Amino acid sequence: RDLARGTNVNIGEAVGVIAAQSIGEPGTQLTMRTFHIGGTAQVAETSFYEATNPGVARITGPTVKAAHGDLVAMSRNVVVTIVVDGKDRESHKIPYGARLRVVEGSDVKRSQRLAEWDPYTSPILTEVGGVIRFEDLVEGLSVREETDEATGIAQRVVSDWRASPRGADLRPAMGVTSGDAYAKLASGSDARYLLPVGAVLSVNNGDVVKPGEIIARVPTEGAKTRDITGGLPRVAELFEARRPKDCAVIAEMDGRVEFGRDYKNKRRIKITPEPNADGEQGEAVEFLIPKGKHISVHDGDLINKGDYIIDGNPDPHDLLRIQGVEALAEYLVNEVQEVYRLQGVPINDKHIEVIVRQMLQKVEILDSGETTLIRGDTVEVAEAVLENAKVEKRGGRIATTQPVLLGITKASLQTRSFISAASFQETTRVLTDASVNGKVDTLEGLKENVIVGRLIPAGTGAYLRALQKIANERDAELTSTREAAIEPLPADLALELENSEG
Repeated sequence: RDLARGTNVNIGEAVGVIAAQSIGEPGTQLTMRTFHIGGTAQVAETSFYEATNPGVARITGPTVKAAHGDLVAMSRNVVVTIVVDGKDRESHKIPYGARLRVVEGSDVKRSQRLAEWDPYTSPILTEVGGVIRFEDLVEGLSVREETDEATGIAQRVVSDWRASPRGADLRPAMGVTSGDAYAKLASGSDARYLLPVGAVLSVNNGDVVKPGEIIARVPTEGAKTRDITGGLPRVAELFEARRPKDCAVIAEMDGRVEFGRDYKNKRRIKITPEPNADGEQGEAVEFLIPKGKHISVHDGDLINKGDYIIDGNPDPHDLLRIQGVEALAEYLVNEVQEVYRLQGVPINDKHIEVIVRQMLQKVEILDSGETTLIRGDTVEVAEAVLENAKVEKRGGRIATTQPVLLGITKASLQTRSFISAASFQETTRVLTDASVNGKVDTLEGLKENVIVGRLIPAGTGAYLRALQKIANERDAELTSTREAAIEPLPADLALELENSEG
């Protein structure tokens, strides 16, 4: 819909210009170079879920009944679904360590609490009962005592053991023992929990614990705090598709998490895909993560493609590769909108979507098939579609492609029109490149037509172009019918004519 007239958008409307103006004009109202918004960075303080519909609760995922009598979520895959008349009406993904206020099959009223948790800490829970055994928790080296200024309560915190030369080989952890050996988890591995820097110990060495009990808490300020860069720098960062400084690590496939052997000062995390129906198993994917970082998953967890292994701002290129175009477009639109919304500026999503479309106008050729495209080249989507259509028509093998995300500056320089690109940046390089490759500019966009002084192909220009196209097609048709109507001369006359001309 055309937002100015309330009708359908006319063919030939310069939607790109309108989108640029709609995003650029409120930019004058944004605090120009505000790198940080005043005040402290806020955590998204959701600490419970409530039912919006009355129905029956259904719980999927591993849970344990803790000492307080309630169920506790033992992984990130616990989902509470409200079923109404046999249909799933709403579902909530429950955070690890959350306390469930409902049980399987219980009747739920509207606004009833389903689960609650502490939004400021991420707990480390034991899945089995037994006796706590400390490992490599050396007083003054890998653990220190701190006093909370607000409450005056002393608590033991895991300190950065790698800072000291003596602590290089330490791996602070807590084990749950049964007799002399470690207790076994459901996955078959030892009940041993690695502790990140900053973890607050909730139990002492030799304490007896029950399943579902919290043995340590990791403050989540560092992990969950949003990036508070605001204003135009944030919008520029998104539209230029820059990689964030401390970006999130995203799981590339569904599978089970395994902690491998550490490599220098990095922790090795492996995601092993589950075997399929035929018993075949895909290749595992490995990540090396700096030891100080808070890892959001635990050994033996089942995770889905796109889940965060480390919290933070995701890299848009990773989002595109792992979750696809729709997920990336949704992320970019929401993040840009958040900046403007904070300043009280309403912008319609479609304007941002027009820009995102231009950022995704290129694809990389993974396999050229039987087309004339070259593997590894980056071409426009339209060009790849055209080539594939030609090959498909004659029953050949089409090329496989994957979308590429370009920042707006790079996208402008890699446009099909070299005149448009030359008028923007790096004029000499663009013109040299165009002349070496013998490029032809078909003058399809606005900029190149303005530069050469032609009528732009928007508004009335688009209508005239359409008429011109119809006229050209008719002319071509008439010419071909005329040529077909002209009868060829008889052979003897043609020979006579030839002799007389000779």
